[in-house]
Amino acid sequence: MLSEQIGAMCSDFYVNQKMSLKLDLPTARETVLDMFDRVRRDLPRMDRFRRYDDELALESPEEDSRYSWLALGRTAIRSGWVNPEVLEDAYGLHRLILELAPYFLSISPLDMDSLELMYGIDLEANRNRNETVFDALFEGSPLRGLVDDGEALVDVQPFIGFALEPGCSRQAFVEVKTRTRTHEIAAGRFDAEPISVYLTVRSYGPFRSIEDLSAAFDELARDGERLVMERLLPQVVMPLRKALYG
Repeated sequence: MLSEQIGAMCSDFYVNQKMSLKLDLPTARETVLDMFDRVRRDLPRMDRFRRYDDELALESPEEDSRYSWLALGRTAIRSGWVNPEVLEDAYGLHRLILELAPYFLSISPLDMDSLELMYGIDLEANRNRNETVFDALFEGSPLRGLVDDGEALVDVQPFIGFALEPGCSRQAFVEVKTRTRTHEIAAGRFDAEPISVYLTVRSYGPFRSIEDLSAAFDELARDGERLVMERLLPQVVMPLRKALYG
């Protein structure tokens, strides 16, 4: 299974969903709590209600590095599952949100800006993560000649986006985040932080009905799994693992 295959080669794997809206979400106490209670009915472990600066969240406790969460922002509904045993665990949460949110939060198809699914992979590294990414992904590229030997790499975070169909309504983005700070480079001492690899697949619709969201999610999941297996793992993750661990 894909989740087991990815889990064997990284420190953390997660699958997140984001519904981006054009109008502000309702913030009435009863509305939010009713939706969170409904989610908890299907997923009893999601029983921790938290308030952050700009979001209200419902979370599960962390167990064996696994947990799930749901967050309501001003114009976005986000959900995620960290280290799912099977992908269907994460997909089940995301589909539940797509089913419930339009009715509890009064979301119409006109309000929908985009729907996206993100697959994230973390690779732990206590070294200059910029150098690791540069060596693994830029060797043999013309971009390699931009930096002379001995020059410290202070930022190497490649990002690329491409359309998945001619009209560009479905798009994919690959991003690598290094989290290497300048003071680490200057001191020559590096914290144990992950290199994160993200694949995001996004649909801009148009969404003719609320029922279209389910079909759009299924399409994004098919695209996402295919791109993870055929491109992200062999072209990005494996070269990074080789650079990190040999």
